[in-house]
Amino acid sequence: MSQDVTQPQRSWRQTVRVYFTPVMLSMIVLGFASGLPLYMVFQKLSYWLRDAGIERSTIGFFYWVTLSYTLKFLWAPIIDRVQIPFLAKLLGPRRSWIVTAISGTVIALVIISQTDPTQGLAPVAIAALLLAYSSATLDVAIDAWRIESAPNDMQANMAAGYSLGYRVAYMTSGLGLAISEWADWNWSFLAMAAAMAISAGLVFFMKEPATAAYKHALTGSLPEKIVKAVVDPFRQFIGRLGWWLLPVLMLVTLYRISDFTMGVMAAPLYSDLGFARDAVGGIQGGPGLIATMTGLFLGGIASMRFGMMRALVIGLVITLITNGAYAWLAATAGPDDLGKLTIAVVGDNLAGGFVTTVFIAYLSSLVDPENAATQYALLSSFYALLPKFMAGFSGVLADQVGWVWFFILTAGWTVPAAFLLALVLGWGPAAAKGQFKFAERRTTENSSEGAEDGKAE
Repeated sequence: MSQDVTQPQRSWRQTVRVYFTPVMLSMIVLGFASGLPLYMVFQKLSYWLRDAGIERSTIGFFYWVTLSYTLKFLWAPIIDRVQIPFLAKLLGPRRSWIVTAISGTVIALVIISQTDPTQGLAPVAIAALLLAYSSATLDVAIDAWRIESAPNDMQANMAAGYSLGYRVAYMTSGLGLAISEWADWNWSFLAMAAAMAISAGLVFFMKEPATAAYKHALTGSLPEKIVKAVVDPFRQFIGRLGWWLLPVLMLVTLYRISDFTMGVMAAPLYSDLGFARDAVGGIQGGPGLIATMTGLFLGGIASMRFGMMRALVIGLVITLITNGAYAWLAATAGPDDLGKLTIAVVGDNLAGGFVTTVFIAYLSSLVDPENAATQYALLSSFYALLPKFMAGFSGVLADQVGWVWFFILTAGWTVPAAFLLALVLGWGPAAAKGQFKFAERRTTENSSEGAEDGKAE
């Protein structure tokens, strides 16, 4: 049975100072490297194809390449346990995979820059698949690096740095769009490839996680290696949580379902209320963006200062309030009520940033660093399945009950999540609360083994 662990409380100065450490700067760079290929796959590629006169139905099929992000847990065990020749000795297992995956995105972007979709889509499709696959692999490797590079009580801060890098990538992809207007799409994709190449170079100056030293090489026959790389991480995860696995997975599934289900319908609400598109864009890109970044760092500060589980409670409370704010907006706002729109957008973005940080921290705390890539890839793929499925019915629900009740119902999803969180917080073991101290356990085991070896000698 896992022992319960009380996190030491830090001063406000110590809490804020964490954001200015080398590991946090590295996290921002890696967040950028993770986000830029995603935005190029999801947004800029389809924009480019449409500019080239490709039919919308064909462009829709290109969306299938993004399935690699959902299926990444299938090859995560390879990233966890297989070492890349030469690079692994030079950089270590985590950074070698990061550099390899970034290299794949650079190659894909260069290939795309040299293709003409009007002359044939096969090269574009192959390059897009390589870009998506490399990007999904990069996500797995970066998640593992993040989890192994900081203790549990710093994971919220690491998530904030990661998300900040993601936002910078979003703005950089916007610059890529501008370059396509100033020059052409070929130069746009080449510029993004150059940005990724610079990120790969910066990885050489980052620190390899110390936890990587505890990794054991796979031995035995091929079936035995498969069991050790694929089956054992999942068996270990289940064994650590026991029957608490069920409420934990239910909590993981429901915690962000309010955001998923209401987020899809936010833009249609703005349209139905008659808000001007430039006004909405200005609020989202100005106060909304500032609110998101503020929420990201407040989530990290709250998690480190008050504890991750308490921060999860705060996240549910503000999610309830900000979802409810959209019901208020739907009931009272008209086309000229930009003040109310600003309040709703800023509140939602602030809550979204806060919840993103603390939720990533919680998922990370459930993962054993020795199997970080495999276990985290499984959790991150699993948690979005039901929310994304439910989000597909958001329009149907809004049509049936109207805007006000729709947002009241999405806010209500926080109630079952709160019940599960209270269950885990009140009666759950340390492992369910994300307080299982892997590093300390492993250090103790190694010390014991060393002492036994000394006695034997």
